[in-house]
Amino acid sequence: MKADFYETLGVQKGADEKELKSAFRKLAMQFHPDRNPGDHACEHKFKEINEAYETLKDPQKRAAYDRFGHAAFEHGGMNGGAQGFGAGGFADIFEDIFGDMMGGRQRRSSGGRERGADLRYNMEITLEEAFSGKTAQIRVPASISCSECSGSGAKPGTQPVTCSMCNGHGKVRATQGFFSIERTCPQCQGRGQTIKDPCPKCAGQGRVTEERSLSVNIPAGIEDGTRIRLANEGEAGLRGGPSGDLYIFLAVKPHEFFQRDGADLYCKVPISMTTAALGGSFEVTTLDGTQTKVKVPEGTQNGRQFRLKGKGMPVLRQPNIGDLYIQTVVETPQNLSRRQRELLEEFEQLSSKDNSPQSSGFFARMKDFFETFGEHRS
Repeated sequence: MKADFYETLGVQKGADEKELKSAFRKLAMQFHPDRNPGDHACEHKFKEINEAYETLKDPQKRAAYDRFGHAAFEHGGMNGGAQGFGAGGFADIFEDIFGDMMGGRQRRSSGGRERGADLRYNMEITLEEAFSGKTAQIRVPASISCSECSGSGAKPGTQPVTCSMCNGHGKVRATQGFFSIERTCPQCQGRGQTIKDPCPKCAGQGRVTEERSLSVNIPAGIEDGTRIRLANEGEAGLRGGPSGDLYIFLAVKPHEFFQRDGADLYCKVPISMTTAALGGSFEVTTLDGTQTKVKVPEGTQNGRQFRLKGKGMPVLRQPNIGDLYIQTVVETPQNLSRRQRELLEEFEQLSSKDNSPQSSGFFARMKDFFETFGEHRS
């Protein structure tokens, strides 16, 4: 005896269309044969679920079922119940529910033309090139449209023909009882066309592999990791299909002197102890090739930064320019001669706390801290 259709779907008799569809989707996903291979009980359950939904989603069939039960569909009543699916029957419901699980809905055939794959090219540039911009020439091995057959894949003088198995649809439908499913046509692989006389140059693919020379415009201010897209410069499409895109991934080489942070540049410059103490100046070469003088005031400490406005990196596609920050590194003298040592020792004897306020102040604060700390402990 057949189970009640409402009980099969797990809904109340007054359930609306939205509730019916939601219950059907949930159960169909659970008991679908593709998810339970070899499980005949699940296959039988799936058929019951489908039959119940096909009946209850149709207002006329549902009204007949509510009045007469399963008897309404016996002996050919209501066109045999759930076995007469048309174009809007189970095949469409199956695609709606399981489309994502099967990789998304397949598009109808477009004459066998398929979009080519996107390609990636890694390019390394210097910081100077990122500063000024450049036009680079690259060579890329990729598939291009076959010149012999103009990308059709067919031998010159011939044309692809409509697939005899699917009549150009790219899909075939298999039906057994009330169970119906569409799958990709095995003869044309979903293209809808077949090639009887393939092009001898590309073997019917409509494309050949060659190395191409391309020009890439790198704008000033480009940053490390930027991706440049060259539309339609990727792999050629199959049998005349549209080409994919080429993506240039840029990497900026580390610089010997400058470090970059956005539009700003940083540079460490060593200066002598006497220059730091007495004051002076030095020159640095910036990325634009100019020499810029930096004045060092008397008593400059190690790590002090000097800002050179507008000497950094240009901002991509904007008129703004970053700054260059010079950080001084005070160098301690090495390999002293006897006379130099004598002079430094004399300088040390003549030095006072005012000459080294930070160091003298530091040790005084440290002494006071631990004396106070010791008093609290006792």
